Amino acid sequence: MSEPIAYRINGALVDTQTAASMQHEGTPVFFDNSPDALELIRHSTAHLMAHAIKRLYPEAKFFVGPVIEDGFYYDFRVDAKIGEADLKAIENEMKKIIKEKHPIERIESTKAEVAAKFKDDDLKQEVLKRIPDGAVSIYRQGEFEDICRGPHVPNVKMLRFFKLTRVAGAYLGGDETKEMLVRIYGTAFADKESLKSHITMIEEAKKRDHRKLGNELKLFTFDDDIGSGLPIWLPNGSRLRSKLEQLLFSAHRKRGYQPVRGPEILKSDAWKTSGHYDNYGENMYFTTIDDVEYGIKPMNCVGHLKVFQSEVRSYRDLPLKFFEYGVVHRHEKSGVLHGLFRVREFTQDDAHIFCTPEQIKENVLEILNFVDILMSLFGFTYEMEISTKPQKAIGDDAVWEKATRALKEALDEQGLEYGVDEGGGAFYGPKIDIKITDALKRKWQCGTIQVDFNLPERFDLGYIDSNNERARPVMIHRAILGSFERFIGILTEHTGGEFPFFIAPTQVVIIPISENHHEYAKELADKLTQIGIDSELSLKSESLNKRIRTAEKQRVPMIVILGDEEVANKSIALRNRRTREQSTMQEEEFITLLKEKMREVHF
Repeated sequence: MSEPIAYRINGALVDTQTAASMQHEGTPVFFDNSPDALELIRHSTAHLMAHAIKRLYPEAKFFVGPVIEDGFYYDFRVDAKIGEADLKAIENEMKKIIKEKHPIERIESTKAEVAAKFKDDDLKQEVLKRIPDGAVSIYRQGEFEDICRGPHVPNVKMLRFFKLTRVAGAYLGGDETKEMLVRIYGTAFADKESLKSHITMIEEAKKRDHRKLGNELKLFTFDDDIGSGLPIWLPNGSRLRSKLEQLLFSAHRKRGYQPVRGPEILKSDAWKTSGHYDNYGENMYFTTIDDVEYGIKPMNCVGHLKVFQSEVRSYRDLPLKFFEYGVVHRHEKSGVLHGLFRVREFTQDDAHIFCTPEQIKENVLEILNFVDILMSLFGFTYEMEISTKPQKAIGDDAVWEKATRALKEALDEQGLEYGVDEGGGAFYGPKIDIKITDALKRKWQCGTIQVDFNLPERFDLGYIDSNNERARPVMIHRAILGSFERFIGILTEHTGGEFPFFIAPTQVVIIPISENHHEYAKELADKLTQIGIDSELSLKSESLNKRIRTAEKQRVPMIVILGDEEVANKSIALRNRRTREQSTMQEEEFITLLKEKMREVHF
């Protein structure tokens, strides 16, 4: 469409009606798949969905319906039980409303007037509690209206390319002590092709869901008898995870990191000193021992600070690099728990570098090199974002400015592109967030690099400088994967469960055709174990084809079949799982091939 659907005026996105009243057009936004346009399209489609729900379920009452990444949702209360099967009927009603071509109008009012208008609607009153006193806007289309700051597209007739994706439950305002509302998710685009492409991606994502694959591949499980958000690692998943840990351990040691370990529970006084108690306490678990309060660690920082303090440090010692696979616990609300992506116990690939201010840049650049090598190894592309001081923070603005500048200078010096997330930093320092893109073009926040002048100050850290005077070190917090749990979940979906050979839980399945071939199969398995290859013997009394299919379903990288010819010649028949073709090679040749595959992985 050639006419603008909104404008950017003084940095704010406003609809055409508001722009006209301001007599200032600003920068036009057109109907396309640009971020600004999609925000309007999706926000307006959320209202279109609510309009349709209100027609189908007249008793429905609505809370909020914001735009989110890749779509939108609306939370509402309804007497009827709504499930996935009801989405089609809601979509059909939305299409009927589109044909009615209602203009979308903005109505300015006061908070008091709106409160009176919706005096019998408790959910609207909850919305109003979250709005500051002053002007409140309502958006109306046909008979439907809702409290909303906007902006929206000019007319519902524009909203043709949408899809409702799923039904979920959501606590009112995210507060698990309040009632559970119905939440419907959806997405919308400016054209049919983009919507179709996105739906295809969603279907593929369902097939790759790490919870589904984790069950099929016997990687991990959850058990309500133990507790929500507490993953149990099964043998296959533990082997995969152990290989990832070993790979990273070697890479850290080559880069001069020293392994350390801090306790998982510390006195609350330590968390008060660090600032976690006041700034992160709601996300922590506390207990009392001998009348003293303790906190289970949500981060590994304090333990590493104490390692630094364990002896006198000199400038010649810096930078000091400590790393730990630190188990941490965070109090997540039950409604946000999601497989391995959001858990209450997880393990960080955590590290802290203590250095001089002059060493910040070189260490940040070294970390970025580490990130680049690791992400390339797993086939991820990534982008970076600098997050600045949040509202809830420790330290003065000058310290924050110094730390933020150090991060920007490191990236600028290398000509690296990055975005800025204003107010998204950790409470103790600004950070670089590493956002990876998977095979389905979805973005995931994983690694982070944080420059911290505050915690060294709070714990009175010091080293002897070249003038034999006491100086304050800088602390760089750093995780590359973020957590093993989350990264393995992402990697499972990225690969569809077809893990790279070097970390696959089972790398080779050996299938002897008959009992006459069992002895050679066991002999070969022993030789693979000796060179660090995990293999599995398929010895069940099932047909050869069934055992082959079972191995293929388990997405094992290599399938070896042994028969009379292989036993006689000390050879193997290697089956390609994808093409279902077989090739023969000598045993020594096969073992050499495996060794080369493992040598390809290096840092």
